[in-house]
Amino acid sequence: MSRGGGETHEGGGGQARQRGSLRLVLGDQLTPDIAALRDIDREQDVVLMVEVHDETVYVPHHKQKIAFLLSAMRHFAQELRGDGITVDYVSLEAQENAGSFTGEVMRAVARHHPERLIVTEPGEWRVWQMMQDWREECAVPVEIREDDRFICSRAEFADWAEGRKSYRMEFFYREMRRKTGLLMREDGEPEGGAWNFDAENRKKLPARIKVPKATAFRPDAITQDVLALVERRFGNHFGDLEGFAWAVTRKDARTALTRFVNERLDNYGDYQDAMKRDEPFLFHAVIAPYLNAGLLTAREVCVAVEEAYRAGRAPLNAVEGFIRQVIGWREYVRGIYWLKMPDYAGTNALEAKRKLPDFYWSADTPMACLRACVEETRANAYAHHIQRLMVLGNFALLAGITPREVQEWYLLVYADAYEWVELPNVHGMVLFADGGLLASKPYAASGAYIDRMSDYCKGCAYDVRAKTGEKACPFNYLYWNFLIENEDRLSGNPRMGMPYRNLARMSEARREEIVADARRFLEEVGALVDE
Repeated sequence: MSRGGGETHEGGGGQARQRGSLRLVLGDQLTPDIAALRDIDREQDVVLMVEVHDETVYVPHHKQKIAFLLSAMRHFAQELRGDGITVDYVSLEAQENAGSFTGEVMRAVARHHPERLIVTEPGEWRVWQMMQDWREECAVPVEIREDDRFICSRAEFADWAEGRKSYRMEFFYREMRRKTGLLMREDGEPEGGAWNFDAENRKKLPARIKVPKATAFRPDAITQDVLALVERRFGNHFGDLEGFAWAVTRKDARTALTRFVNERLDNYGDYQDAMKRDEPFLFHAVIAPYLNAGLLTAREVCVAVEEAYRAGRAPLNAVEGFIRQVIGWREYVRGIYWLKMPDYAGTNALEAKRKLPDFYWSADTPMACLRACVEETRANAYAHHIQRLMVLGNFALLAGITPREVQEWYLLVYADAYEWVELPNVHGMVLFADGGLLASKPYAASGAYIDRMSDYCKGCAYDVRAKTGEKACPFNYLYWNFLIENEDRLSGNPRMGMPYRNLARMSEARREEIVADARRFLEEVGALVDE
């Protein structure tokens, strides 16, 4: 057996014998009290964990994303064994590994002859479909349990959404606050007299403010083995492994949470929208990979943050902003995903058809903001939410990149990306491809926004103040070109009234100049129409 428990355990030397239940734990279900593990019989039951090729390549994931999940899985299996639980762990390179969830489940059922297979509902539609098939194909009953790590169940969200003409996160968020009691007063009103303090959370980072050192963890022997495996098998995937410093255990993930609360939370609210060259983490928690893999839970991170506010160690705008991201936005996009899949992924309301430029992979672009964000994504499998939305996403929106290519890029490059959380964020919020089901307007902006919220524009090859010509910031003319291209689709949107009134005042010659600049630039970067 490897130090990480990475070899196949066949359950008693391969000798088939009657067992209790076979309990499958997926790589994003690394929570000790996950539904599938409750009521476990340590004498009779077996926990199945599998590393399968299909899950590493259905999109070619960032090397660090693969390494993080494989190492976290191996550590979790080790902890289960330490708790007296029998674990059948199939490593990626194990002999006879079938390469798929279905293949490995069927092999394990044949090995262990369980009375039943117990699983927790998965996060992604495609895996949910697999589990439905198992009920038909498996030789034993399949019990699929609800994933109650989330504050809002799929059924509860569907009940909330029923009969509504629009699904606005703000109203859903208030329901989650009431349900959890987080930041609520005894009289049933929100702490501070308001539900949302987002208006206070849009400050530019002061030049001399000290940014805390990033929370990093040295790879142990298990992780070193995984890093070597990933480089060997997935060396052609996007991303670097050299700076791998993720927590891969619940203990270390808790340490990362504690350090965020103690060192960053007080400034998180004010500067959560800020961007700074060579400071990829700033005051962000950087715990989404741990939340989405199950090393931390939504409730515990929100309680830790609320306790800091109650103790006077963090301001309300920071604490409310963080809690809104977790029990508001995160729960909301999951609800939208399960409410609208599978058709949701295929909509393209703006009829965007251009190809994703190569610089999303290479970072080879004179645009300093995009270059910095791609370079940091490649180095860390991470970028914070404003980099994702207002730089990388804003460009994809303005350039009219086909949703399919943009969604795949986001899904594979970030360590926290799973389809349930990535797809609604990118499809709905970034690209407005759902026509406004999730967001009330497109998040489109010119270079002025990036200049206001970052230091990227200083020293850039383009001039953010110039509106036209080869030296002008491409975001400037791409913004107006986006409005022109989508005038029939968006001019009736109430929240787009001001920009379209400004567009209406432009001369025809000015509009033609904008379109010519945009066409020239998009052809130069290879963003051609995807037929």
